[in-house]
Amino acid sequence: MAAPVVLTRDGLDELVAILIADGYQVVGPVLKDRAIVLAELSSGADLASGWAADTAPGSYRLRRREDEAVFSHSAGPQSWKQFLHPAHRKLWSADAEGFHPAEEAVRPLAFIGVRGCDLAAIATLDGVLGRGARPDRSFARRYRGLFVVAAGCTEPGGVCFCASMGTGPEPGPGYDLALTEQIDDRGHRFIADTGTEAGEQVLARIGHRPAAESEASAARAAVAAAADRMGREMPALDLRDLLAASRESPSWTQVAERCLTCGNCTMVCPTCFCTTTEDVSDLTGEHAERWQHWASCFELDYSYLHGGSVRSSGESRYRQWISHKLGTWHDQFGSSGCTGCGRCIAWCPVGIDITEEIATLAALRDEGDSVD
Repeated sequence: MAAPVVLTRDGLDELVAILIADGYQVVGPVLKDRAIVLAELSSGADLASGWAADTAPGSYRLRRREDEAVFSHSAGPQSWKQFLHPAHRKLWSADAEGFHPAEEAVRPLAFIGVRGCDLAAIATLDGVLGRGARPDRSFARRYRGLFVVAAGCTEPGGVCFCASMGTGPEPGPGYDLALTEQIDDRGHRFIADTGTEAGEQVLARIGHRPAAESEASAARAAVAAAADRMGREMPALDLRDLLAASRESPSWTQVAERCLTCGNCTMVCPTCFCTTTEDVSDLTGEHAERWQHWASCFELDYSYLHGGSVRSSGESRYRQWISHKLGTWHDQFGSSGCTGCGRCIAWCPVGIDITEEIATLAALRDEGDSVD
């Protein structure tokens, strides 16, 4: 692709305006309800500027920055999944006139500010829903034509561990444009790299200048340095083998004593994809609809089979989630289901930390091996 160039802060606004003019539904991080959430943008001015997020197990707090940085906050409670794989959508309706498949008027999507962990999550979802044995046509329609503006992460959060999962902080493949933010005595700007021909075409319509080698090198160094400032690290183990060997570990009981089985971890996870369906009708019974909505393996009824739930305990449900996410996902889809975004840690009401749980399982296994 072309050599890096520099966009000003106004250039970022120009990028948003061009994408909107091209008919995209442009989505980016905005400030709402004391959190950085993802929402449709009407202009670049809607972007959350000047905010940072302090995250820890069971904790997420915003604080005001001394500058107007746009992409210097870690992952919020939402992921881009909600736009590609909606939490709630109608499948069909039926009445006296007959059966009516739901019509989805889907505008092409453009995402602004996608970090490496979330870029990897989008690719993971595509592997599951878009290119699986039975592709989800709704996902495929939304994913088709997606325009992605990635953000090089220079300030990871306290629960981030993407570096140890190999998904960041540098954005991997899959973006059209990648922006690394710089603010110094020379101003507020973004070092822009192109990843696709579509990205080059859009960039050509925005005011920019070639990036000096010192600027491009500084941007690369800032992103690389972020890998050493991750708040968490996934133990460097064969997680699939560890989880298979730890099926009867006493650690699951210890987790169950804290876990509320609320399902928050699955709702904020950028790759959890499970759904269920619900049929509803009006009071007359003359109109019925079927809706699909997100489901969680922490729900008691999720494993309901032949008159009962297979996983009735919180212990078994937590074990199912983490074993699939980090273990059997490899068997199904050829990769891990975790990208290291840390959302499940920050948004767990009791602060259960997936990296700590893996470390505990490893320690217990090693103790058992030493005893043997």
